[in-house]
Amino acid sequence: MPESAVLEGLEEKIGYRFKKRELLRRAMTHSSYSGGKNHGSNERLEFLGDSVLQVTVSQYLFTNMKSVPEGGLTKLRASIVCENSLYSFAKKIELGKYILLGKSEEVTGGRDRRSILADAFEAMLAAVYLDGGLNAAMKVIMKFVPPIDALKSGKVKLGDYKTILQEIIQKNPEEKISYEVEETPANKQNKKLFFANVQLNGQTIGSGSGFSKKEAEQEAAKEAILLMGYDIG
Repeated sequence: MPESAVLEGLEEKIGYRFKKRELLRRAMTHSSYSGGKNHGSNERLEFLGDSVLQVTVSQYLFTNMKSVPEGGLTKLRASIVCENSLYSFAKKIELGKYILLGKSEEVTGGRDRRSILADAFEAMLAAVYLDGGLNAAMKVIMKFVPPIDALKSGKVKLGDYKTILQEIIQKNPEEKISYEVEETPANKQNKKLFFANVQLNGQTIGSGSGFSKKEAEQEAAKEAILLMGYDIG
């Protein structure tokens, strides 16, 4: 299938038609595909997309949750824009199949890697912003952000497991959690795997792994929450 037709399929999923489709192509270009050259990849767009996302979600929460104090808004925003939530948004539109990857990433499961999908999602938002302005980007973002009623009810379960675990532990002020992370040497594809343990008062209560320190810690926190008997969906 021609590349233009593939990208058109992504346009249909996000509900936005690009005037400059090369922006979308850049957003879908991983650094492994561009030969490690950052200027040819989506990394700069990812940086911009993060800011566009932060502004949009901040305005949405500020406008619609007037009774929630600053601290509550900050926590809620963090849970919406965290890597795990962006990964789930990306999965909803099967973003992985549109990403341009190098062979090394392709063979090691890059199309379903949490960090790659989350970064590509942010880069895509930046591409929309550059092509159509802030209002266009906001319309795309709001297709993924949960409705205010759902957020207020607490029925939405978002993916920042470290924050969730911290809030559980804080119910007992004398308890303290910490994370220990180890990394393996780079493999033939120059990828490192990180292993994390989350500890409660020095005792391991959950473990996880990932291709970044953040991902490993999130997986460890998720396991700890499940082992403590909490339903996180």
